[in-house]
Amino acid sequence: MSDTKVLKLVPKGKVKVSEAPAAAAAPAPVEEKKPQPVEEKAPPLKTFRPAPITKIEPASLPKPQAPPTVSKPAAAPERRRDKNERRERRDQPRLSREQLLEMYRTMYLSRRLDDKEIQLKNQNKIFFQISGAGHEAILVAAGMALKPGYDWFYPYYRDRALCLQLGMTPLEQLLAAVGAAKDPNSHGRQMPSHWGNTKLNIVSQSSPTGTQLLQAVGCAEAGYRFKLIKELRKRASNFRKDEVVYVSLGDGTSSEGEFWEALNSACNLKLPVLFLLEDNGYAISVPVEVQTAGGDVSRLIKNFPNLYLQRCDGTNALESLAVMKRAVQYCREGKGPAFVHAKVIRPYSHSLSDDEKLYRSQEERTADAERDPLKRFDSVLIDEKVIDQDGLQKIKDEVAALINEATDQALASPQPDPDTVKLYVYSPDVDPTAKEFDNEAGAELSGNAGTMVDLINRCLHTEMARDPRIIVFGEDVADCSREEFLAQVKGKGGVFKVTANLQRKFGSARVFNSPLAEANIVGRAIGMATRGLKPVVEIQFFDYIWPAMHQIRNELAVLRWRSGGEWKAPVVMRVPVGGYLKGGAVYHSQSGVSIFTQIPGLRVIYPSNALDANGLLRTAIRCDDPVLFLEHKHLYRQAYNKSQYPPDDFMIPFGKAKTVREGNELSIITYGALVQRSLVAAKQAEQKGISVEVIDLRSLQPYDWNAITGTVQKTGKVIVAHEDSLSFGYGAEIAARIADELFEFLDAPVRRVAATDTFVAYAPQLEDIILPQVADVAKAIAELQSY
Repeated sequence: MSDTKVLKLVPKGKVKVSEAPAAAAAPAPVEEKKPQPVEEKAPPLKTFRPAPITKIEPASLPKPQAPPTVSKPAAAPERRRDKNERRERRDQPRLSREQLLEMYRTMYLSRRLDDKEIQLKNQNKIFFQISGAGHEAILVAAGMALKPGYDWFYPYYRDRALCLQLGMTPLEQLLAAVGAAKDPNSHGRQMPSHWGNTKLNIVSQSSPTGTQLLQAVGCAEAGYRFKLIKELRKRASNFRKDEVVYVSLGDGTSSEGEFWEALNSACNLKLPVLFLLEDNGYAISVPVEVQTAGGDVSRLIKNFPNLYLQRCDGTNALESLAVMKRAVQYCREGKGPAFVHAKVIRPYSHSLSDDEKLYRSQEERTADAERDPLKRFDSVLIDEKVIDQDGLQKIKDEVAALINEATDQALASPQPDPDTVKLYVYSPDVDPTAKEFDNEAGAELSGNAGTMVDLINRCLHTEMARDPRIIVFGEDVADCSREEFLAQVKGKGGVFKVTANLQRKFGSARVFNSPLAEANIVGRAIGMATRGLKPVVEIQFFDYIWPAMHQIRNELAVLRWRSGGEWKAPVVMRVPVGGYLKGGAVYHSQSGVSIFTQIPGLRVIYPSNALDANGLLRTAIRCDDPVLFLEHKHLYRQAYNKSQYPPDDFMIPFGKAKTVREGNELSIITYGALVQRSLVAAKQAEQKGISVEVIDLRSLQPYDWNAITGTVQKTGKVIVAHEDSLSFGYGAEIAARIADELFEFLDAPVRRVAATDTFVAYAPQLEDIILPQVADVAKAIAELQSY
């Protein structure tokens, strides 16, 4: 057989995939009600035809912040359909013998790596295994259609074959399995099959299903924004004008709300995101008809505008390649996102922690085995005389030798040094507690005094002028999304006016409104930050941050550490917080900061006055870590915390407390709205002859332990005051550490003043009882002084 033989996939007549014996196992087109029965024999090439296009191609890219209005297209005339068919025929992939065999080799390599890991797990040489068996055909096809190091990849744990096709080696995958220090995916910090590779643009993957989807949208949106922001066009060295962002998911993940949020934003902005649904029919033990209304997510999403929807038999390697190439081309041409629904199988259990025999019938498992992509492609190669059985066996022997050699190397590779566990929790390159972030002393102030809102707004203006990478978005943050009305309206600029006039000054490409979806805000911001933009996003109220908790706790804060320093996402999240509003009630008065301060990798900042807010926000924007920047709503426009304006480079370092009142008999350690209440109580105590020192922490993670140590040693009596609930609140940590490390300096037990262990009520007289007041602090001072 000639090594230069080219195999061209030619459709025959107008037979649909589902009707042809060759593709009897493929999923039915969207308009059909039932798939055809499974045939045992693998498809001969001469009857292959790719799945039909199910969407009319939409119009060109929209302007920023003006998503196109898309009406339902009329049915295409016969002439148009004939043209599309001719185009599909012209676009059929031409594969040489070498390409076909390499395709098979990668599929086989992926399967045998799964088998090797299962063997190693049974030998207690590795600690976890989850396979990509049954998904190999569609994943190798995806890797062939896309470009490693050019396109971007957000895979999920079944995507072993994709990563091999992109260039990851068997040794690199086995290094992850044994948890080796040289594992390029996570350096021993994550389970195997949690892919990541900076050279290949495979962004570090986590375990939560679906969180990667919004990040992929943000990654693609970064390229979209770079094209629109004039100042960044020459700096876009890692952007390609026709790049595609690949993201994959299982059928179970399509039940997650973030799946729908991701589709919504990708379609609205016509972003080049290629969604690959690898539908093996099960989410662990839950079948697809239980997960999804009608058992077919393609039917549910078919009316998304600008979405190129394709279905294919993901166990058929050649059909998968044709469909993937068309989907990739659609994205490269800037027409919008594509969605490929690939029906695959799961011949092994969900993972080695699962036993599918407990919930799947033998008949069902046997039927799946007949659709095994390796078995089918093996038959294609033999039937078409691309290779004979001896040739295939030679490939299998070579793969086995390669895996055995890689296994020996992986098992001999050193484990991570225990001393490295604290590396990459925070940035090793930029330290926001360092002196270069401290020019507070002697800063010259000028102009009329402004509120906290005014000085935060000024900081955003000056920083956006300094750095064109800064992107501001969230709910209601723009002045007016419909730009044609900007000249006629005053503009919104946030519900508290903190972002007023930013859109007018810097344009809609840099300042824009998001959907009312907090996970959408944070997830997209992570994807943008991964590409080098600097998102400064707003969650409108702390009370509604919880839908984004997955993205904050399991993605944003963890990304750098879990990848061993390979990836980062230094997002700033501005969040109005707190009560004392007279009418804020349960859902506009929350203050649960301790939930966030205990998350490693996340900086938490909480200014009590206008000047501190300006300097600390600037530090937050210029540092290299994710920051939760809390802005107390009650303090936004208080006269007592106003300040003149500092210089445009004014910064306050993180972890530096401020002594706002000197004293020598008793110390109050506090932050936020309790600073002013503590000052008032301290002045009242002074009239009774008690000298009280008040420390404003300003920064909660990190906090200034040196300042705490100094004041405890100075006075010997300490009150920790905060707006959190008393039990398990932020002050509990401070009090416990003082008792643990500074007990010898104490003249009395550490006292806490905090909110009651309830929620904040609407009625003012109830709120006054629930939240700590000046009288509560004054009472604690008197009681502690008399101890």
